[in-house]
Formats: sequence, C-alpha cells, structure tokens
Amino acid sequence: MLEIYLPIAQVNIDIFLLLFLSLAVGVLSGLFGVGGGFLMTPFLIFMGIPPVYAVPNEVNNILATSVSGSLTHWYKDTLDYKMGLMIVSGGVAGTILGITTFTFFSDIGKISIIISLLYMYLLAIVGTLMLIQSYREKVLQRKKISIKQKLHEHNWLQGLPIRMRFPKSKLYESALTPILLGLVVGFVAAMMGIGGAFLMVPAMIYIVGMPVKLIPGTSLFVTIFISAIVTVLHAFNYGSIDLFLVVPLILGSIVGVQLGQKLGQFLDSTELKSLFAMLLISVAIAIGYDSFFRDKSNFNGEKIIKTDLNALAEFTVNFASEAPFLYGTLAILLAIALGALIAFMRKILSPIIRKMLRDFRKKEVKKVEEVKFPEK
Repeated sequence: MLEIYLPIAQVNIDIFLLLFLSLAVGVLSGLFGVGGGFLMTPFLIFMGIPPVYAVPNEVNNILATSVSGSLTHWYKDTLDYKMGLMIVSGGVAGTILGITTFTFFSDIGKISIIISLLYMYLLAIVGTLMLIQSYREKVLQRKKISIKQKLHEHNWLQGLPIRMRFPKSKLYESALTPILLGLVVGFVAAMMGIGGAFLMVPAMIYIVGMPVKLIPGTSLFVTIFISAIVTVLHAFNYGSIDLFLVVPLILGSIVGVQLGQKLGQFLDSTELKSLFAMLLISVAIAIGYDSFFRDKSNFNGEKIIKTDLNALAEFTVNFASEAPFLYGTLAILLAIALGALIAFMRKILSPIIRKMLRDFRKKEVKKVEEVKFPEK
C-alpha cells in the first residue's frame, strides 16, 4: 500500500489501488466499446474522493481515452464529422445546463446524494436492460433464429424541421435530432462525470439511424469536445481538477482499453454482456448501500489539509486557484497529448507486432514440419 496526497482534492489515496481500478475499468471499456466513467466515478467516490472532484477528473480521463480511440477511427475513415459536430453543438448547451444544475445542488449541500441517486438508478436500469437483451440473444442462439433488421428505422424525431443531408451516413433528416441527443449527453456528462457513450451509441442506432460502422468513431469524436468543455467549466467554477489524480487515471485507463480491445477478439460477447450487466447492478447496489446504510462515523475519506506540500504540489494548488481557466486548459492539453501519444504508438507498433507474430508462426510451422517429415 502506497498512499499519495491529492493537493486539490485534499485526500490520501492508495496509488496502486487507483492504477489497478483504472486499468480494470479500461479493460472493460475496451471489451464492450463503452466509456468506463459510469464505473470509475463511483469507484473514486468509494475510495474517499468527494463527488465534486471525482466527476471532473474522470471526465478529463475520458477525454484522453476518447482522443486515443477517435484517432484510431480517423485512420480507418470511420467518422461522420458533420453528424458529430451537430451533436457537439447540442452538447455545449447540455454541459452548461448540467454545470448550472451541479452548482445549484452543490450550493445547497446535496450534490453527493444527487450523484449517488443518479448512478444508482441509471446503473440499475442499464444493467437490467443489458441482462434482458443478453437473455434474448441466448434464446435466439439456442433456437438458431436470426432477425433481419432494416438499414434505417425512420421515426418522428427524424421528421422534425431543419432537415439536412449527412453524406457520410447517407441520411437526410432533421438536424434537431442529433442536437437534442447532444443536449442530453452534455447534461449527463457534466452531472455524472461520464462520456455518455452508453446513451449515445443506442441513440445513434435507433433514433438517429446511423450506420453501425460509423458509430464508435463518431461517438468518441463527440466525447472529446464534451469532455473538454466539462473539464474547463469544472476547473473554472470549482478548481476541482487534480493532476495528481488525472495522470494515473489516464495511464491505467489507456493501457486497459488497448488490452480490452485485444481480449474482445477472443471472447464470447453474449456471455461477457451478462457478466457486465451483473457488474453494473452490483455497483448500483453498492452505491445504494454506501449512500443510505453504511456507517460513516469512522470513515477516513474526509479532507486532510497539509501545509508541508512539496514544490510541485504547491505550484499545482497555486496555479489552480490563481488561473483556473489556464489550469483547466493545461489538463485538457495533457489528456489530449497522452491520448494521441498512445494512438500513434499503437499505429506504429501494431504492424511490427503483427509481422513478428507471423514470423513466429512460420517458424513454429517449419519446426513441426521438420519433426513430422525429417529429411532422409
């Protein structure tokens, strides 16, 4: 156990536990293609980090993983920029509304219980729906039934005014549909410290009607802008971004996402979905217990004010208080730089690793052939 002091949040945390949790959540994110904020933020709160700090720092972490993931999709040309910018335009209004709501509940001292309730109900609902869907998929697999779906399901939202063409997605529909989606996602991101992918992805499929291959990249593209806005607003309003927390979060998550994406190629998605759903429901129950039943009289997660800070920690505290906007901008640039660095490293290393694996397989095959068919 190695504790570090977070100078902005003013709490001690176990750095190894933080790295392990961020790595584990990153693996889950890579496996299921969703952001891990709706798991990592509760975990941070369980570790004793107040919600007013847990929410924005996890958003900053999501920014880094989104940059890394969206660059990968940019290389593959699986992004719809026009649709993404429409969602972002709604997301700007949503984040402002979310920050205003966050501030209101924070001022009256109810923000912790509000965030706990939002997570408890949201995780329970999403987990239950995933379990139901997983059960149906298993039944269909046993019966060997395949359901053919239409390419685009049109609904009344797509028929709203201000129609425009989205050539990449081959859609002609109201611009209000993605804007309203962005409004909801921005509000949720500002309030709960999540990227909103688990809301955005199904909405893009069933409401917007986008092609599935363009959805992950576009979702990540949107998340970059929304996360950046939320980070700056939280930093400016509360000075709540703690780089001593953000850096290990980013490093663990990015590595975990890469591992999760690789593991997902070898595992059964239906079984994983059931396990993931049960994990969400378990976390929802844990949040409910922690909020309403756990005895917190001996809880050691209260703030600890230290006066003997090292030079870097003291500089961080002064920078955050004296120039919150610049400090928030620095946090954003740091997240983008780390995310981009990992994406470029993956682009460079992936072909090298594939070549090494091919050469290794060829050598193994040659060895087997020499054993089976020795030269006479």
